[in-house]
Order: sequence, then C-alpha cells, then structure tokens
Amino acid sequence: ERAKGPADSNPAKQFTATDVVHYADASQFAKAVGSNIAIGGDRALVFVHGFNNGFDDGVFRLTQIAHDTKYPGTPVLFSWASSGKTTGYIYDKDSSTAARDDLEATLRMLAKTRVKSIDIIAHSMGTWLTMEALRQLAITGDRDLNGKLGYVVLASPDIDVDVFKKQMIRYGKPDKPFAILLSGDDRALKLSSFISGDKPRVGDYGNAADLASYGVVVADLTNTKGGDRLN
Repeated sequence: ERAKGPADSNPAKQFTATDVVHYADASQFAKAVGSNIAIGGDRALVFVHGFNNGFDDGVFRLTQIAHDTKYPGTPVLFSWASSGKTTGYIYDKDSSTAARDDLEATLRMLAKTRVKSIDIIAHSMGTWLTMEALRQLAITGDRDLNGKLGYVVLASPDIDVDVFKKQMIRYGKPDKPFAILLSGDDRALKLSSFISGDKPRVGDYGNAADLASYGVVVADLTNTKGGDRLN
C-alpha cells in the first residue's frame, strides 16, 4: 500500500514516489517513452483511471498493477481531469469526454514507437473514455493501431449498456482478447445508474451472455471482495 495521509513513506513497506521528471512538450515525452520501450521490452501498458481518482491515485494504481502482475513492459498512465470528489460525477463525465482526442493521440504516439503490443486497462469512468477513443480509431480505419493494439481490459465499466453496444457495433468484434470485469455489488455503479435514471451500467449488468455476443470476454467478480466501502 502507500502511506496514509501526510505520513512519510517507507520504501521498504510502501509504494513511494522518489523522483519526478518533467518534459517540456509532447515530443520530449514521446522520445522518453520510446527509449524506455526500446530497453524495457516490446510492450506498453496504458492505464486509464476512473471516477473520483486524481493523478496521484492513478500513479499509485498503475504502479500496483504493474508490480502485482510483473508486467513485462513500459507502464504509461493516462490521467484525465477528475475532480477527485464523490460529488463530482457530472464534472468527471464531462472531463473524461473532453479527453477522448488526447487518449487517441497518446495511443497513436505509442504506436509510432518500436512497441509490438499496446495493452489497455481502464477502470470505471475511464472505460467510457477508452471506448470512445477506440471508437474514434475504428472510424478512421485504424482500430487496431496498425496491428499493435493488444489486450483491452475494462474493469467495472461505467457505460450505459445500450451505448456500449453501439460502441462495439461501430468498433466491430475484437481480434484480440477484450475483457469486461463485472461486479453486481459495485456501489459506485449503483450511484451512476441512479443518476442516469436507473439505466443499467455495463459494470453491473446481469446478462453476461448478451455482452459476450459482441465479441468480449466477461468475468463476474461479484463474489470477490475488494475491501473498500464502495465494493
């Protein structure tokens, strides 16, 4: 885990940020990522955080994922402007929507490197942003980034079921593993459904076979306990 509140981190026991490097512009960042991919393997993992998660939360979660899975490549965080508040749902939805072109540009930037596989893990509202970016790629005729798009994992997707089906129809049946992680007791998704007029969200949808008919793999994690109050 990481240190609680203002406490100093202990690198022997907790995830700790020890250094920060700033890049002057997108080209410098692209060059640095390309160099890291060249020496660290031929894969990149893009993590798109969800609702009520700020930049620091995204850094921590991606570090956790890369460490726990022993990911053999370069982790890349795509952070969008979340309000970082549980009351900021509409703010976050607008912010994630505004970031669609930026995520598309980031994926295209990665595709221009020596990378062979660009994997994506998106969580919560970040799945909406990811699906919109993938839809845009499909519309331009480059849905698999010239063969470089790898695994796509959508965890607890905060997307209206009917909207998701339309997105998948536009995108088409995936050529590589495309996984949906569901949880029937996700309280954050219950709130999202309530705000949306009780329309079901993909992340707690009860008909896995219906979703699977669009070419995705569905895993129900309802009985897996996460330890947080929102499940």
